[in-house]
Amino acid sequence: MAAGNDGAKTPEDDDPFGYLYADGQAAGAQPPQGGGYGYPGPAAQPGVPRTSYNQVRTVGERQYGGHAAQGQVPHQQGYGQPHPQYAAPETYNGGAPTRPVHPAPAAQRGGPNTRGLLIGAVAVVAVVVIGITAAVISNTGDENDSAGSGGTPTGTSTQVSESPSTDPSQSAQPPQELPKQDAATLKLGGSAALAKDIKGAEGADGAYVTGFNAIGSSVTWQADVAQAGSYRLYVRYAIPAADGNATLTVNDKANSNPIGLKNFIGSSDPNLEKNWQTTWAPVTLKQGMNTIKLSCEQGNQCNAVFDWLEIRTGS
Repeated sequence: MAAGNDGAKTPEDDDPFGYLYADGQAAGAQPPQGGGYGYPGPAAQPGVPRTSYNQVRTVGERQYGGHAAQGQVPHQQGYGQPHPQYAAPETYNGGAPTRPVHPAPAAQRGGPNTRGLLIGAVAVVAVVVIGITAAVISNTGDENDSAGSGGTPTGTSTQVSESPSTDPSQSAQPPQELPKQDAATLKLGGSAALAKDIKGAEGADGAYVTGFNAIGSSVTWQADVAQAGSYRLYVRYAIPAADGNATLTVNDKANSNPIGLKNFIGSSDPNLEKNWQTTWAPVTLKQGMNTIKLSCEQGNQCNAVFDWLEIRTGS
C-alpha cells in the first residue's frame, strides 16, 4: 500500500464501474455523487472508489466564455435552440460586425431566365423553318432544271433526242411580199391613157395614167396575195388643188364608199407637178389573184392622174 493511500482496496481492485454489477454492489460500491463516475464529488474516503483525475462534466455543464459560479445550476440548453459553441462569431459580445445583405437583382439571381429561353426557342424554330423551306425550293429547282435541260432519266432505259428538222417547208417563212404595180402597166379602160409630161411620177420612165376625168374611164389591176385577209390599197395620184374621188371595186364588188382623192397637202397651186400625194382605202382580199378596179362613175369627181397602186397590211 502506497503512502498517503489508506483505502480499503488496492488501486487495481478499484473498479470505477463496480456499482453496475451485483458483486460490486455486494462489496459496497456506490454510484458516484455529483453527476456519476469521474465527475467532481466528495473527497476520497476509505472504502469509497476514488474519483478520476479527468475533469469530465455532464452535458450542458461546461460554459463557453465563462465558468458557472459555485453552487449555481448551469443553464440547460433547450432542444432545437442554437448552442453557443455553434453560433456565428458575430452573435457574441464584441464579435465581428454584421453588414446588411441586400438581395441580388432579379436579373442576377440564379432563377431561370424564361424570356431568354423563349427567345432562344423561337430562334431555333425559325432556323428549322428556313432550312426546310430552302430544302424544298432547292429540290423543286433541281426537278425543274432536270425537266428543262432535256437530260437522260436515270435507270436502265435511255432516250435519244431528235435532231432539228432540216425540211425547208418547216422553217420560218419570210415576211409576205405584197404586190405593187405602176399604173402605166395596168389595164386601162374608157378614155384613160398613158402620159409622161408631168414631172414627179415614180413609174418606169416617168409614165402615169391620165384622161381619167371622163365617166367610164378605169384602171384594173390583178393583185396576187398569199393569204386572205384585210389589207389597205394605197394609191399615188395628183390633182389640180381640188378634192376628187373614184369608185373602188374589189373582185366585182364595189365599195359602198368611194376612194377619196383629196387635197391632203392643202395646196392652192393647180399645177399637178406640185400636188403629188397618197391616199388609201381598206380592202378585203382572198388568197391568190384579186381584181382591183378604179373607175370614174356617175357622181364621181375624177379629175386626177395615177402613178402607182400598192397593197399593204392593215385593218
